[in-house]
Amino acid sequence: MTPIIRAAFSPRILAVLLSAGLLAGAVHAQQSPSTEEEAPAGSPAAVYPAQELTPQIIYQMMLAEIAAARAQPTMATRSYIDLAQRTRDPRIARRAAEIAFLSRQAELAGEAARLWLELEPGSEQAQQLVSGTLVNQARYDELETQLAAALARQGDNIGPALMGLNRGLARIPDKDLIRRLVIQLTEPYLQRPEAHFARANAAFVAGDSPAAAAALDGALALRPDWEQAVILKAQFQQETAPGTGIQTLQDYLAAHPDSREVRSALARLLVGARQFGPARQHFEVLLKGAPDDKELLHAAGLLALQAGDGAAAEVHFKRLLTLGFAEADTLRMYLGQIAEDARRPDDAMGWYKEVAPGARYPAAQGKLAQILAARGRLAEARQLLQERTREAVPAERSQYVLAEAQLLRDAGRNEESFEVLDAALLASPDSPDYLYESALTAERLGRPEVMEGRLRKLIALKPDHAHAYNALGYSLVERNQRLDEAEALIRKALELAPNDPFIVDSLGWVLYRKGDLEGALVQLRSAYETRPDPEIAAHLGEVLWMLGRRDEALRTWQDAARDNPGNAVLREVIKKFKP
Repeated sequence: MTPIIRAAFSPRILAVLLSAGLLAGAVHAQQSPSTEEEAPAGSPAAVYPAQELTPQIIYQMMLAEIAAARAQPTMATRSYIDLAQRTRDPRIARRAAEIAFLSRQAELAGEAARLWLELEPGSEQAQQLVSGTLVNQARYDELETQLAAALARQGDNIGPALMGLNRGLARIPDKDLIRRLVIQLTEPYLQRPEAHFARANAAFVAGDSPAAAAALDGALALRPDWEQAVILKAQFQQETAPGTGIQTLQDYLAAHPDSREVRSALARLLVGARQFGPARQHFEVLLKGAPDDKELLHAAGLLALQAGDGAAAEVHFKRLLTLGFAEADTLRMYLGQIAEDARRPDDAMGWYKEVAPGARYPAAQGKLAQILAARGRLAEARQLLQERTREAVPAERSQYVLAEAQLLRDAGRNEESFEVLDAALLASPDSPDYLYESALTAERLGRPEVMEGRLRKLIALKPDHAHAYNALGYSLVERNQRLDEAEALIRKALELAPNDPFIVDSLGWVLYRKGDLEGALVQLRSAYETRPDPEIAAHLGEVLWMLGRRDEALRTWQDAARDNPGNAVLREVIKKFKP
């Protein structure tokens, strides 16, 4: 019979003993020669020894815990390792490994973890810790031997073990080495589809997408309807040859129309390929089977919005709000814009007013001010923004000032807009936003020297401000002054923001002014294809006209005018060349 122990346990030590399961195990040990603790479904049950909780065991555990508490982890770990070797209890070995690992004692952690795995071969935690210590110590031959033995012990659980193989090797920096290890470790299991799946993952991480797709073909030959393998293969194919992955999923879905996972993966690949219409159709099908799925509602709403179907987007976003979507204010901003586009300003204002203080709040207040101004209540709109400016933290203040300046520009009151920005600059003379916006407003007022001075100060403060270089260069082009300097400024802007269509347009325009019509045409066509903006269309049409391609120029202007009725720049250029 186990002797009665009269010992005063500190709460911390008692908690450690209980968490390790040792006290409970000792009680069980008195009732049965062995006990089997509950294990996760599908994994081998952990079998622990019939361990009496003797005074000597308690005493040694207390000493180990006191050593750990007094920052003597080596002594604590050694004490637990010694105790685990004598008792053959994996729970004690686990505690030794925990202390060594947390105190960053790599060698001792490895020793304790190997003992833990020896005593509890089915422990995934022990396996992971052993593998991790071997990886950290770059003992890859030993790692391979240890993993091969671990896989051999898995029995019916070999499939999940193979699927987790790459995860256990992920910290190895040499990805080709990971691939070689996976190939060698999976060799005995090639009759299992999971072995081919593991090889596919390793090949992809090593940068060999075609080999990864081929390995997945091996997995699918053994398990043809394996959705996870089909989806992964499609992702690999899509990276190697865009479109092929989409076709793979479409073919699978034609044969298995009820596969939600494949349909979801296909919808996402279509979004990545910017095929928004087909993607939206798949999300809507998925949504019918799970009408309250927040992720599906969000995706379907965004795709409806992108397609210009505000009514459908509104339904989805309202439903998301009732379900408690985390980014509620983002949805309110979308709903406000939908209401604006549908010419329901009162509804729009209602949504913007519901946006709470935070990241979206300044934009919502700016939208409220715009609606008020559009209704002829400019003074009220300005008052709203000025109140928010006074209340705002410094990081948000500029958003309200810029919004007020924009309202005044839209109303044709450029002088007042400049005064608002100028006053803000007095308080924050190095603000990039105020410098940039006030410079552009100064140009509208016919004060090029003010514009140039502020843009040059901005460039000095922020040498990577691409749009400052572009604005200064474009201003010189428009005034037909210092064109070589203008081109240098614009090319510098393009270095900082490659492929920005407005900067490419500026480059085309300066080349035109310098007489390089063919060079200008290349740049302007590229800019217009990227962004069919009416001002870019005006420039492109003018160059085409000067090249003698007048029908093409007229088509360019007319198409742009149809999409942007009332645009002043287009109207002026058409009047100039075809009165």
